[in-house]
Amino acid sequence: MQRARYPELSAEDLVSTPIERSWTIPSLWYTDPAFHALDRDAIFARTWQGVGHAAQVRDPGMYFTSTVADSPVIVLRDKAGVLRAFYNVCRHRGGPLATERSGCVNALTCQYHGWTYLLDGSLRGVPRWDRVDLFDKKDFGLTPLRVETWQGQVFVHLDPDAAPLAHSLAGVAERIAPIRLDTMTFVKRIDYEVACNWKVYVDNFLEGYHVPYVHPELMKMYDFRQYTTETFEDYSLQWSPIEPGDAPYEIRPGDKAYYFCLFPNYMLNILPGRVQTNLVVPMGHDRCRVEFGFFYRDATGAAAERAIADDLDYSDRVQREDMDICHFVQRGLGSRAYDRGRFSVDAELAVHHFQERVRRAYRRFTPAAATVAS
Repeated sequence: MQRARYPELSAEDLVSTPIERSWTIPSLWYTDPAFHALDRDAIFARTWQGVGHAAQVRDPGMYFTSTVADSPVIVLRDKAGVLRAFYNVCRHRGGPLATERSGCVNALTCQYHGWTYLLDGSLRGVPRWDRVDLFDKKDFGLTPLRVETWQGQVFVHLDPDAAPLAHSLAGVAERIAPIRLDTMTFVKRIDYEVACNWKVYVDNFLEGYHVPYVHPELMKMYDFRQYTTETFEDYSLQWSPIEPGDAPYEIRPGDKAYYFCLFPNYMLNILPGRVQTNLVVPMGHDRCRVEFGFFYRDATGAAAERAIADDLDYSDRVQREDMDICHFVQRGLGSRAYDRGRFSVDAELAVHHFQERVRRAYRRFTPAAATVAS
């Protein structure tokens, strides 16, 4: 990849401080186009990225495509049943192996010049190549990526030496038990394009501070007296006891809502009978795409279908409220009136945790890191 031109960072802005004394990250980190490249290389290329779920590659030959840190990726199940991931890039001149979102194939064929690869990534066929000297197919296999699963969710990492995915998600399975995502049925994916920097959207997800003002219907479901935020090394958790209110869920005494965010951009929204995954994908400095995956414990029969339709409608209303407020926040961050603010210790612990992780990622990647302790 051609070396990007990264923004200059103040060593002072990279210093970590406790939430009680901390300032939020500068507004330029949300509004300056140069931060798109920095986020791509310092954050997204160095973290586990959710790309799909195991049902998409259930059988040999099934594949799906995605993008991680602006790089095209393909995930597939090979003939031996092994889950694999590669850059979706032919080793000849960079052509795509697949252009569809998903499919099923016996081999991967470059859509540009017809080079053919087996599903284990080895090069098999090279058209019109008889007169090329000093060429060995073994040297031109596809470039592999780390790929792992967690409860049926598929993640990839661009760093082959990254710590295992289980390290980043330690404790989540125990916290949500007996709920397991891999026992639920995937029903639908819905994408939203949001007119804000990806960090604005994540900030918004990470606090219930805005709920009374932006989502009045959720106020009828949460017990805000017990709304709690916890932070861990690679993720944060917001949870609350819940009541039926106007929400379309079968809520029993003792039920809770769980909202996990795995740094930097993967979310799990867990409510009775339903799990929603969110993936926040940067599309530039002032736009992002949020990919919602909906999984249900019961997805068959007329009653379940009605409940799912009600949930999708309810979720859509909440999401559009978030989209609107995030758009206005993005505008505010770009105004002459704002540079940075302070945190509510009671309500914005997870936002502070996220922004400190952003600072840490920048420190470890940029020249300014030499002057700031990690």
